[in-house]
Amino acid sequence: MAKTKTVYFCQNCGAESAKWIGRCSACGEWNTYVEQVVSKSINKTPISYETEKQIPQKISSLKSTKESRISTNINELDRILGGGIVHGSVILVGGEPGIGKSTLLLQVALKLDQFKILYISGEESPQQIKLRAERLKLQNENCYILGETLLENIFTQAINLKPEIIIVDSIQTLYSEKLESSAGTVSQIRETAASLLKYAKETNIPVFLIGHINKEGNLAGPKVLEHVVDTVLQFEGDHNNVYRILRTTKNRFGSTSELGIFEMCNFGLREISNPSEILITQTGENLSGTSVASTINGARPLLIEIQALVSSAAYGTPQRSSTGFDIRRLGMLLAVLEKRAGFRLGQKDVFLNVAGGIKVDDPATDLAVIASVLSSNLDLPINKNICFTAEVGLTGEIRPVNRIEQRIAEANKLGFKKIYISKFNSKGLDESKFKIQVIKVGKVEELFRSLFKDK
Repeated sequence: MAKTKTVYFCQNCGAESAKWIGRCSACGEWNTYVEQVVSKSINKTPISYETEKQIPQKISSLKSTKESRISTNINELDRILGGGIVHGSVILVGGEPGIGKSTLLLQVALKLDQFKILYISGEESPQQIKLRAERLKLQNENCYILGETLLENIFTQAINLKPEIIIVDSIQTLYSEKLESSAGTVSQIRETAASLLKYAKETNIPVFLIGHINKEGNLAGPKVLEHVVDTVLQFEGDHNNVYRILRTTKNRFGSTSELGIFEMCNFGLREISNPSEILITQTGENLSGTSVASTINGARPLLIEIQALVSSAAYGTPQRSSTGFDIRRLGMLLAVLEKRAGFRLGQKDVFLNVAGGIKVDDPATDLAVIASVLSSNLDLPINKNICFTAEVGLTGEIRPVNRIEQRIAEANKLGFKKIYISKFNSKGLDESKFKIQVIKVGKVEELFRSLFKDK
């Protein structure tokens, strides 16, 4: 008979304690310990995956092989993963309820018709998944649906079926007989994730895990869940907006700076191959307080719209609000404008927004932010055919940015007539291959005079 005991687990990091404590000694978070009943069984038969036992080998004797990848047939997802799915990798996809996690992975399962796919659903019945597949208008005779939440039964079916890719929806619904705690608890998530990781590495079969998020927007469960997997993808978006953003927060086989943009349609998620077109407002008139920045996200150049609103402070204390842009960097840029360019913004409210709901941390957006703030403060519009890409320093100088030719090429491709860059970026730059006019500035004052000299 199993020996039962009660322990306390930290819901943030998974640390274990024999008694309840207010602050976790491992991660420092407060009030995260919850009581759980666990059982230790003496006679447990380990699950066999029918693989060879590993022995220690010298690193010099190991053969370096080029990693082979499986294309998902979704270009945006392939690029985010670093070129496709790596054999034996574990990929965690997290996001809010209804954001499109299950839809995306079902599309992957149905498009990979040359591979045997095992789709494990702990939240929906196989009939519900069939209805979703009909809505997606995709078919795959090699896609198998399993409505199961017991980990041991899942491994039994996987050993019999021998799939080439496994999708689990979701990791919070699985539980193991080894523990008496309910599904979704820290101990169960840790146990099931570790078992699936071991299965993936020993069988060389890639595993997708769908994960829930908590009210703070972080992945639910212990932090060890994010540590053990190879890749963590975060699905973001607004339910009032049709666009969805897929970010890479961890990737052992590629860049963590990539993002993919999808559109939620009646037939599923449609990938946006040219996101610059949807991130810029398509209006026929020039509006004050808006500018366009040429940025780089991972390996992809993007044009994004920066919106600013400057108004007199109505409540005495000026407000500083920013959406999609670092609020501290906004404060620094406002201080530069006040000190170096002579604009009195200390008694004015400043609101900044990056259109399209994306977040940017590229310093090259500094020049566009300053241009938007100046435009709103003076109530003078910036020509819609102008874009900006440069960093602004504390002394008011316009600093150079990397990969300047890619940024200019993206603006040139979308039909912009002028682009403002740092004059220190001109070394080695061949302007003759671009139709766009490149304007070089060295100080914030030069930007102001160039933009508004005729207004």
